[in-house]
Amino acid sequence: MKETIAPHGGRLVDRRLKGDELTEARKRAEGLRKIAISPKEISDLELISTGAYSPLEGFMTKEDYHSTMDTMHLAGGLPWTIPVTLAVSKETADTIKEGEDVALTSEDGTILALMAVEEVFPHDKDKEALQVYGTREEAHPGVKRLYQSGDMLLGGKVSLIERPEHEDFKQYRLDPAQTRALFQERGWKRVVGFQTRNPIHRAHEYIQKCALEVVDGLMIHPLVGETKADDIPADVRMRCYEVLMENYYPKDRVMLLVFPAAMRYAGPREAVFHALIRKNYGCTHFIVGRDHAGVGNYYGTFDAHYIFDEFDPEKIGITPLFFDYTFYCKRCGGMASYKTCPHDSHDHITLSGTKVREMLRQGEIPPPEFSRPEVAGVLIKAMKG
Repeated sequence: MKETIAPHGGRLVDRRLKGDELTEARKRAEGLRKIAISPKEISDLELISTGAYSPLEGFMTKEDYHSTMDTMHLAGGLPWTIPVTLAVSKETADTIKEGEDVALTSEDGTILALMAVEEVFPHDKDKEALQVYGTREEAHPGVKRLYQSGDMLLGGKVSLIERPEHEDFKQYRLDPAQTRALFQERGWKRVVGFQTRNPIHRAHEYIQKCALEVVDGLMIHPLVGETKADDIPADVRMRCYEVLMENYYPKDRVMLLVFPAAMRYAGPREAVFHALIRKNYGCTHFIVGRDHAGVGNYYGTFDAHYIFDEFDPEKIGITPLFFDYTFYCKRCGGMASYKTCPHDSHDHITLSGTKVREMLRQGEIPPPEFSRPEVAGVLIKAMKG
């Protein structure tokens, strides 16, 4: 069966070295200047190298960096909304020449990749904060991380030598080439992707199953890279997804995998970014709920829906599925949304995140209309622990 959706840009990038090339690169890297990169940049390196960030072949050069911020497109015209950059200090940048090869390492000194440095240029943090995140306030976690990063950027292609080691979720870590092969093996022509950094509650389950009615398969793809300190840890979230999969989802039509990216909290721009990445994994559709990738009150409830209107659908290439705010309605006797329910809000069962966390800490299970008891049980156990 032919693949039903092409990667973004038409080709799945693969920057992983193999065979003699890998052996030679390992030797060369030992004698090169070493640049230690942050956990976020390590996540980006892995996703560039495996094709999840196709068509990117490395960290952005100046033209793509500014074009992404100014136009939400790469310099060549493809939609792209989030800068993917490698930041260094001014002192480090002053020692690196354009055209030089450097070795990228983890903080413990493990050599991860070679980088052919094409450009060294200023990191325009104020511009990036305003255009990507919509604010310069460091209360925003994405902006805080931005301002803590280096003042200069290195742009250029990367070649992966050593994949970052992951001891967790090993059976759930599939690269885009693998998910595409698996979709073909299962005969899935229409696949919807779901991005999450939170445990799935009944509203999420409802929109996933609505989407599943019109496609062949669902890929639940939780982000397990760097998140805010107060976000629920990835291992707890994964156990919540597992108990849901065991009890409430058709196993032949749903798969649970992990997405090893760092969270940006960039709201609307990150919604498009997440959609394009799932296109590279082989999804034809992507669920966009309310306040996708948002944090605090920085973005409007449905800004992540409206932003897709700013792009040529053919260039985006993946079909977004937009969902309204969903809830359990006592009068309807089931899950509903403002698009489908005619009743007043006092008939709706909704709980704030603060209220839910308070209940869980006290060992109280939220109403079954809000959360599956199996999921609440996992969260209660984790909070008590």
